[in-house]
Amino acid sequence: MTGTMAKKQHRTPVPGPPFIRLLAALADRNAPRTGPDLSDRLSQWIDWTRAVALSRALDGRLPAVADAAPGSVEALDEECARVRATLVESITAPPAAGKPAATDATAYRQRCLTAQRAMLTATGRLRGLLRDRLSAGPGELPRLAEVDAAMEQALSPREQQLLASVPALLDAHFERLRDDAGTAEVDPDSGWLHLFRNDMQAVLLAELDVRFHPIEGLLAALRPH
Repeated sequence: MTGTMAKKQHRTPVPGPPFIRLLAALADRNAPRTGPDLSDRLSQWIDWTRAVALSRALDGRLPAVADAAPGSVEALDEECARVRATLVESITAPPAAGKPAATDATAYRQRCLTAQRAMLTATGRLRGLLRDRLSAGPGELPRLAEVDAAMEQALSPREQQLLASVPALLDAHFERLRDDAGTAEVDPDSGWLHLFRNDMQAVLLAELDVRFHPIEGLLAALRPH
């Protein structure tokens, strides 16, 4: 971890993927070491209508195979890699030449929201392209496309609700670092602001990893075995 998050050595490490650990560090508290198992958690997230849709995707008849595949697997793989690289570059890019670094929480909140919207739009488009390719594939690949569509519809509202909390956590982290520095002024070269930028970048990159998990799974299903 980076920045202030890396300095909290006295705290019990939070279990779970990097994104969860980073958010727990932002909130300055430990996450519960245990929680509901996966089936209990999903039952809270998926209402009965979406559960029926998911069941139909899992057990229903396979959809008709499309006449032609919308693109080669290699081209889709390259497109996913290109989009991810572009998103990483936008998250890690320094301020444009001649443009001063942001020195208030509002500017960083807007930057976070912009990055999240870009990730949502790009990954949604890629996921749709991959499902189209799966739907034109042999065997059980069309069913996987149906299941993924049902899962996205069922889980996306809850996922977006949780991810929407990230800007507020970053706001609180910004204010806490500034208060700890004991100053009301924000110098663009101050050490604590540099730490905050690193922490924000780490969180957004971890969120990007989370958003790409379904895409990586669909790509893996398409690649020759």
